[in-house]
Amino acid sequence: MDGAKVKVGQTFPLEIKRMGINGEGIGYHKQTVVFTHGALSGEEVVAKVTKVFPNYCVAKVEKIKRQSEFRVTPPCPVYETCGGCELQHLKYSAQLDLKKDLLIQALEKHTKFNIKKLKIRETIGMEEPFRYRGKSQFQARMVDGKLRTGLYARESHELVPIEDCLVQDARTVELTNAARDILNQLGVKAYDERKKTGDIRTIVVRVGVKTGEAQLVLVTTNKHFNGRRSFIEEITKQFPNLVSIMQNVKEDDSSLIFGPETEKLFGQEQMTEELSELKFDLSARAFFQLNPSQTEKLYEEVLKALTLTGEESLVDAYSGAGTIGLYLARKVREVRGMDVVEEAVLDATRNAQKNGIKNASYTVGTAEQVFHSWQDEGYKPDIVVVDPPRTGLESGLLRSILQVKPKQLVYVSCNPSTLARDLAQLEKRYRIRYLQPVDMFPMTAQVECVVKLTLKSNPKKK
Repeated sequence: MDGAKVKVGQTFPLEIKRMGINGEGIGYHKQTVVFTHGALSGEEVVAKVTKVFPNYCVAKVEKIKRQSEFRVTPPCPVYETCGGCELQHLKYSAQLDLKKDLLIQALEKHTKFNIKKLKIRETIGMEEPFRYRGKSQFQARMVDGKLRTGLYARESHELVPIEDCLVQDARTVELTNAARDILNQLGVKAYDERKKTGDIRTIVVRVGVKTGEAQLVLVTTNKHFNGRRSFIEEITKQFPNLVSIMQNVKEDDSSLIFGPETEKLFGQEQMTEELSELKFDLSARAFFQLNPSQTEKLYEEVLKALTLTGEESLVDAYSGAGTIGLYLARKVREVRGMDVVEEAVLDATRNAQKNGIKNASYTVGTAEQVFHSWQDEGYKPDIVVVDPPRTGLESGLLRSILQVKPKQLVYVSCNPSTLARDLAQLEKRYRIRYLQPVDMFPMTAQVECVVKLTLKSNPKKK
C-alpha cells in the first residue's frame, strides 16, 4: 500500500467495506486503505482526502451515493464538530453489531486464534441509549471574553462550546452550566495554555443516579483564585443536592485531567452512589463506571462467569473504589484488591466498612508490584478478576498470573486491542470459554467485554 498515490484534497468514489475502531468507514482506493469519518459499512460515498500517511489516508464524506439502511439523523446539534461521540448517525441495533465486530477485528489483528471457534456473544445493550453518563468532564476556555465549557473538536484542542450533551445525565450538564455562569459573573478566567494565564481548566461533575447526590470538582492551575468563597455560596444555594465541592490543582499542561493535589472546599470529600444493594463513597479522583445501569449488567456477567462455592479467595486487580470485589465479596471467602491511586484504596476500604463487608482488604500499589509481593508470601488465589485501564495488563502481572495459575480468571476489558494482545499470552495456560461484549458507552465506538477463562488441565508447550 502506498499513501503517496493519493493527495490531500483529492476526491474519489469509495465503497465502505467495514467500520473501524474509531467508528470510521474503511474502504480501499488504488490499494490504499482509506479511513473515512462519517461513512457506514455498505455505503458508496465520494470521499475527500484530509490527511495522507505512508500506509493509509484519512478522508471525510463529501457525498453519499448509496446510503446504508442503518443510517439515522444524529439528534445532537454539535455532533459533526464535537469529538465526544462517533456513532450517533448509526442505528442503535447496528451499533451493537459493530461493537461485536470491533472485538473480532482486534482478535484478527493481534492473535492467531481461529475466530470461528471462539464463542463471541451478542453485545448487551441499553433500552434507552441516551442520558446514561453519571460523570462529566468539560474543558474550560475563554471564548469572546467569556468562560465557556465544552469538549474538544475531533483531533484538536479547539473547544466546542456545549449547552447540552445528550449522553450525559441532564443533572451533570445543569450543574456544569450553573458553575460556568457563576464563574463568569465573578470574573474568573479560564486557563489559557499559550498565555499561561487564568485559573479554571476543567469542571468535573458526578451525580448519583440512585442517590441524587452531586459532587463538583474544579480543576485549576493555581491553589487560590479570586471569588472562591462567593462561588461556593452561590452554587450551594442553587443546588442543595451538592454534597461535595473539591478543588484539584494541576499546574502542568499534560493531557491528564487531574493534578496530584486535591482540597475540599465544601461538604464531604466523597459523594455516595448505590450499585445493586451496595453503597459506595466516591472521592474526586476515584474510578467508578460512568454508566451505572449498565455497570450492574456488567458485574452480573462477571458473576455469571465464575463458579463459586463460597470458599474461594479472589483478587480484584485494578480495584478502584472496590466495586467489583465488593459486588462478589459475599459469595467468596476472601477478597484482596489493589490500586495505584491511594484515594481509591481508601474509598474501597471505607466502602467495605460501609457495607458491613469484613472479608475484603485493599493495598496501594501497582497490580504488578502488589501481586508479586503476595506471591512471595506464598499467597495463591483461586480467582483473579482484572479490570485494567486501556493500556491492558502490566507485563509483570501477566507473568505472575501465568506462574500462579489461579483456576478461574475473568478479564473485564475496555480496549479490544490490548485485550486481544493479553489473551494471546493468557491462552498459553487458559482456555477462553467465551467473550461477552457489553455496551457501556452508546453512541461511541467504545466497547467493554467480559471474558471467562479457565485453567487448562494440560496446557500445550509453546
